[in-house]
Amino acid sequence: MFGKRVMAALAALAVAGVLAVVAPMSSASAAACATPWSSGAVYTGGAVASHNGHNWSAKWWTQNETPGTAAVWADQGTCGGTTPTPGPGCDHPNWAAGRSYVTGDIVKYTDGKFYRAEHDNPGYDPVISTWYWEPYACGPATPTPSPTTTPNPGAFVVSEAQFNQMFPSRNSFYTYNGLVAALSAYPAFARTGSDTVKRQEAAAFLANVNHETGGLVHIVEQNTANYPHYCDLSQPYGCPAGQAAYYGRGPIQLSWNFNYKAAGDALGINLLNNPNLVQTDPSVAWKTGIWYWMSQNGPGTMTAHNAMVNGYGFGETIRSINGSLECGGRNPAQVQSRVNAYQRFVQILGTTPGGNLSC
Repeated sequence: MFGKRVMAALAALAVAGVLAVVAPMSSASAAACATPWSSGAVYTGGAVASHNGHNWSAKWWTQNETPGTAAVWADQGTCGGTTPTPGPGCDHPNWAAGRSYVTGDIVKYTDGKFYRAEHDNPGYDPVISTWYWEPYACGPATPTPSPTTTPNPGAFVVSEAQFNQMFPSRNSFYTYNGLVAALSAYPAFARTGSDTVKRQEAAAFLANVNHETGGLVHIVEQNTANYPHYCDLSQPYGCPAGQAAYYGRGPIQLSWNFNYKAAGDALGINLLNNPNLVQTDPSVAWKTGIWYWMSQNGPGTMTAHNAMVNGYGFGETIRSINGSLECGGRNPAQVQSRVNAYQRFVQILGTTPGGNLSC
């Protein structure tokens, strides 16, 4: 639930033309499609938008959560009685790596399916970048599966109320909706194994995030004296955004030019040249945190995700994130801070912490 200050800020942005706020609609014709859904628009509860041949009704406030893949949208049924549908064959060009695309472009990928650009991009891979591309149902001649038949990446074991309970003083930048939207980048996150394991992984991730950001208060690294130190000029791509541009940002405090490069490549976002996206876009920020959690060993021997789903325990997640500075008795107070948050979060989620809590 947004407070008065946040809602006032959104209203101001809407007046300035920064956000398109879509008010609730009383109803939508069963035969006609509502205004097409837009990733940049803000929808309030009851608002109706069309997407992939269906009308969808927003259950609550949402932005950049695709209808059919997020729990916030309720399917209102098929539409398009008077809306032209694509003809057989869907005559759209083949996707080409490195070719620039603008929002709305539709391409045919190598898997035979069609994708529509949600944002301008310089040719990112449609099946890797969920930020720049979305599946596009293109005519009866191409049997593209409906997004509603795939596992819902928006389903999360942490409710918004539980999230708010975990982070009562959080910065408004760290939105629950931004976190849920980021889940689509890594569907296995907190959705692998038993219900207990799923809840333990979510709690472990959020406990480490809690420690890195002071309870989701800090968006950027507070020690500005460190900023110039995160540029590794030995990398062939250097530091195009500036030698002091790759300081810690976001829930996992992503730092160093090579981490921005790797995270951007994996997510289909040019973070090497645009590191500020991690401190200005909540969904991008959360995606970088989940990227590290799911794919990076860090100073440990496994990813934090593997540590939790394979029974190695919360302590191994600390080792993967900051073990070289904290584990093995180097900083027991910092380790205990993470453990305390984890124990509190699993209690909120109604599960147990498991073993091997420390490193």
